[in-house]
Amino acid sequence: MFKTKATEILGIEHPIICGGMMWVSEANLVAAVSEAGGMGILASMMFPQKEKLREEIRKVKSQTQKPFGLNINLFPALRPPNNAELIDVAIEEGVRAIETSGRSPEEYVKQIKDGGVKLIHKCARVRDAQTAERLGVDIVVIVGFECGGAPPMDDITTVIQVPLAVDAVNIPVLAGGGVGDGRGFLAALSLGASGVVMGTRFMATKECQIHPNVKQALTQAQATDTVPVLRSLKSMERVLKNDLSLRVVEMENKGTTLAELIPLITGEKSLSAWESGDVDKGLIGCGQVIGLISEVKSVREVIDGIVGEARSILEHLCTLTR
Repeated sequence: MFKTKATEILGIEHPIICGGMMWVSEANLVAAVSEAGGMGILASMMFPQKEKLREEIRKVKSQTQKPFGLNINLFPALRPPNNAELIDVAIEEGVRAIETSGRSPEEYVKQIKDGGVKLIHKCARVRDAQTAERLGVDIVVIVGFECGGAPPMDDITTVIQVPLAVDAVNIPVLAGGGVGDGRGFLAALSLGASGVVMGTRFMATKECQIHPNVKQALTQAQATDTVPVLRSLKSMERVLKNDLSLRVVEMENKGTTLAELIPLITGEKSLSAWESGDVDKGLIGCGQVIGLISEVKSVREVIDGIVGEARSILEHLCTLTR
């Protein structure tokens, strides 16, 4: 087993976290990751009403007694939820950790810490990691350009981001972006990370509730089959290369306005793609690690495989020093 500061703080067996993903991170996936020794994180934006969130949290608790978390999405939204209310529900229900992302969590830090919940903040810039540390965050996640979702606007890769962040803060750092097997996991630890945050790899698992067609598209894709979109809006996302994402990039290159893009990038269109299996129907967030995914496995197989592979690599590396 790999014991780190992150496993100690979060009370988990393996330093492997499944980050909160919109339309993906519901109870079944979250519980499976936690039950396998990692930490699953619910996406609160999927359950913006407090009683719906409470119901989903209790669904997780019915499937595992192990720690899990809740993502509070602070990115701009057309209909932002009442995050303070959702945090209260998480505290009341005994959620172990809250992951914030999108902007500074400053207005919620006291509420979260007073509630006895560990605070993880996900960011894409080292200076934001430093700010998070000053605010009292327990663990920071730094993501590289390879990641699905919201990569850094300055295109810095994970292998550079992680050591920069580790050198800049004194709290544990988790690495996000490009990790999907034991090689990437061990590489992140060697860079100084206390663990990893993975998203795309957990999408291609049996417990994930997305449409089988989407899982098939992920396993058949190459590392070159993703594309950053919405760079022109300063809100970049890495998504699967499909008819819609390529159209969005083309429109951005021509100077298209936000108003013209909104009909194409709404969450409803993405949800339709996840649910219907029509992979050209919406923006499907995923990272370049899709190039390493060739099979849909169970969550436990993924986590046990990563830990086992990393252990074997470490044992081999030790023989090189003899």
